[in-house]
Amino acid sequence: MASSYYKLEIKDRNLTRTKGSKTIRRSGLIPGVLYYAGEANVNISVDKLILYHALQSGQHIFEVEQGGDTQFTMIKELQYHPVTDEVIHIDLMRVRRSEKITISVPLVLIGEPLGVKEGGVLSQSMTQIEISCFPTDVPEQIELNIEDLEMNSAKSVADITIDDEDVEILSAEDLNIVSVHPPAAEEEPEVEELEGEEGEEGEEGEEGEDDKAAEEDSGDDSKES
Repeated sequence: MASSYYKLEIKDRNLTRTKGSKTIRRSGLIPGVLYYAGEANVNISVDKLILYHALQSGQHIFEVEQGGDTQFTMIKELQYHPVTDEVIHIDLMRVRRSEKITISVPLVLIGEPLGVKEGGVLSQSMTQIEISCFPTDVPEQIELNIEDLEMNSAKSVADITIDDEDVEILSAEDLNIVSVHPPAAEEEPEVEELEGEEGEEGEEGEEGEDDKAAEEDSGDDSKES
């Protein structure tokens, strides 16, 4: 479980709307909004490089300084440029360490299934799972052991076991996570029997020419006699 948090340095910003946001981005900052239930939203900005490092840290909860107080936040939404895929806006949501939050975390498969060892094909349909927990208990990932997964079998959310009783799975239990099935059978291409027919016709043509040549030879012999 996560015990420390990546510190995300944020600044209040006065420039708003499209023109103001463009000015902020040109200075190497990313505009954003800090939300908290029951309180007014705060316009903020974050250094682009610091944000990218925070995103690559693998953490879900970030520590920020706001109004002289240390607070904890989670990313509510990121907006990306449609062409460059760069982050152009960030929404942060304040969380209390004493209140549970709803968050999606990576779902990681552990082990090689029996069915795959027998030649089967593994198909994973879920890569994240939604959970409810305290901000101090957000796991980096949820693991599912699939070593006993046989051919033509599957595992669903109901098969996940979590030791921490403060972490609750919110995703529906009947959602399929992974399955193993036989490889698709390759159909053999149909070969048209043209070669044989052509061969027979060719042989008949050669025989006809030979008979004709024989008749011409016999005709020449009768003339000579």
